Amino acid sequence: MKIIVWQTAFLGDLILTTPLFASIKKIYPNSHLSVIAKPFGKDVLKNNPDIDNLIIFDKKSMSTLNLIKSIKSEKYDIAISPHRSHRASYSLFLARIPERIGFDKAGFSFLYTKKVPHRFDGTHEIDRNLRLLSVLPDYTPEKLEKLPKLPLTEEEEYYYKKFNLKDKEYILIAPGSKWETKRWTPEGYGTLIDMLIETGENVVLIGSKEDEDFTKQVLTYSKRNNKVKNLVGKTNLRETFSIIKHAKLLVSNDSAPVHMAVAYGTPVVDIYGPTITDFGFYPYRKGKVVEIKGLECRPCGLHGHRECPIGTHECMKKISPEMVLNSIQECINNC
Repeated sequence: MKIIVWQTAFLGDLILTTPLFASIKKIYPNSHLSVIAKPFGKDVLKNNPDIDNLIIFDKKSMSTLNLIKSIKSEKYDIAISPHRSHRASYSLFLARIPERIGFDKAGFSFLYTKKVPHRFDGTHEIDRNLRLLSVLPDYTPEKLEKLPKLPLTEEEEYYYKKFNLKDKEYILIAPGSKWETKRWTPEGYGTLIDMLIETGENVVLIGSKEDEDFTKQVLTYSKRNNKVKNLVGKTNLRETFSIIKHAKLLVSNDSAPVHMAVAYGTPVVDIYGPTITDFGFYPYRKGKVVEIKGLECRPCGLHGHRECPIGTHECMKKISPEMVLNSIQECINNC
């Protein structure tokens, strides 16, 4: 049996889809599983034992028509799409795959042969994706895998040592986010860094090159920034995985690093602003969420915005460094 999964959403979404891949292989151990992902899929899914074939698709530079032709030529038996885009729906339809499973809220969902309800009701994204398998004739709940999988090679396991880090002896902070309003304030992060250093913690910052400017703002609000190890923009994705795996704890906005930490069982404090936990992207295990409840403006969108729609950004500005520090201490003791 040949199965293909379409997941060309964001980095965090792909990480949260790895339990779906593992569950498919548990239900159909002799199946051939292909996955369609964005270019970062090469790093995210490297060494993943559940995937037989990775198809990289960059919609900005690659032809959808060519992709459809390629998929069609492979004669897949089943297609599953946790991604709710119009492109996924019509591409899998035009590829003439006989069994096509997707969400009822997907664009062009009428092109799926079987549809599963998609609701933002507090169900975690991992469990929501796994519901797509419930319509399979051989579905068995006991065979479901529920934790993200980001396997490292023996060499990759120790990448963190390249940066003179010691296992479980540093707290990570990932201050960046693709969406500006999902970032906690630079003042908040800067003060938190000082508070952590004053309590004797080693602080390490991580992020992509896109996060460098914001990180510079953060460090201007820290009086002890000379004691911070700033690795923002200095690591690749596989190195980041190793650094997160061996951290004592991660502090992050509602973003991909949270799900990396979950994959490795690293405790995580997740700072929420414009988004809410009902969307289903909260830490699946060993985590605490810091948020301001009761604001009428929350949520203002599924992903946040470039600027606060009402100009206050109080969902983040009202979160104090003390609130985050308390959650860190609680998580270290109890997560």
